Amino acid sequence: MNKGLVTVFGGSGFLGKYVVRALVKEGWRVRVAVRRPHTAQELKVIGNVGQVQLVQANLRFEKSVDAAIVGSDAVINLVALLFEKGSQNFEALHVRGVETLVKKSKAHGVTNFIQVSALGADLNSDSDYSSTKAKGEKIIRDVLPSSDIIRPSIIFGAEDSFFNRFASMSQLSPFIPLLGGGSSLFQPVYVNDVAKAIAKLAGQGTSGNNYELGGPRVYSFKELMQIMLQTVHRKRLLIPVPWVAANFLGFLGEVSGSLPFISPFLTRDQVKNLKRDNVVSDNALGFSKLGIRAESMESIIGGYLLRYRKYGQFHKKSN
Repeated sequence: MNKGLVTVFGGSGFLGKYVVRALVKEGWRVRVAVRRPHTAQELKVIGNVGQVQLVQANLRFEKSVDAAIVGSDAVINLVALLFEKGSQNFEALHVRGVETLVKKSKAHGVTNFIQVSALGADLNSDSDYSSTKAKGEKIIRDVLPSSDIIRPSIIFGAEDSFFNRFASMSQLSPFIPLLGGGSSLFQPVYVNDVAKAIAKLAGQGTSGNNYELGGPRVYSFKELMQIMLQTVHRKRLLIPVPWVAANFLGFLGEVSGSLPFISPFLTRDQVKNLKRDNVVSDNALGFSKLGIRAESMESIIGGYLLRYRKYGQFHKKSN
């Protein structure tokens, strides 16, 4: 069944690849708008011949955004930055880029618009990431009120940058740092579940709602690290790091990240976000509203973290 044409901005990223698969499965023709189409050619084989199309677009350039939206029945924005680098900054993408995208969508008659934001988006946040996410949400509500906004907690899956980062660290380091003592709370959500939710909303048509997506359980950061270490069969010290020291680590991360081709391992803005719990609020619309049962973290991470064990899938846990 052909549901029409949906344009996905940021469709080549971690979440984007799952979203494209989910949309193809639902019968959409998918136009994937990315900055570098040559790096996303593998997406074209997800669907039938011609079902997935790649186009070049950058939220900082209005003409490319306009061209990518032409003829679309729905638009999904997955573009987000975890850290700033050069011209790729929070204000440019989370605010001005979103404004360009939603205004162009409205100009082309698109009312089925989905924005993926983040739990913790707050105009009053001291984090630039969270405050600019909230500014983008406000613009969307002002320009295209029918839009649906999705706020996921930390997303995990085979290509994630959370569990993979710390599991990789456990291979080399004798300890794992617990920023702020590891007491901050998270509600990890499986990437495929988020993708299903997005495809479901696109299929039924947006209705101006906010959805907060989290997994079935809430964990402290310390608990997440303990589960990760149990999964990779490694014993490492969990060292509490005060926020002051964490902020200094963030500064060092920014210094290293200023070098070409190097991503910061941590930033001061990320430290600000880590101070706040990242869990679904009471009475928020979520998976249950969409008829989706969220997968548990424990049932998924073992399948992709086993490569960090000493002997990979052949490793036997010692007593």
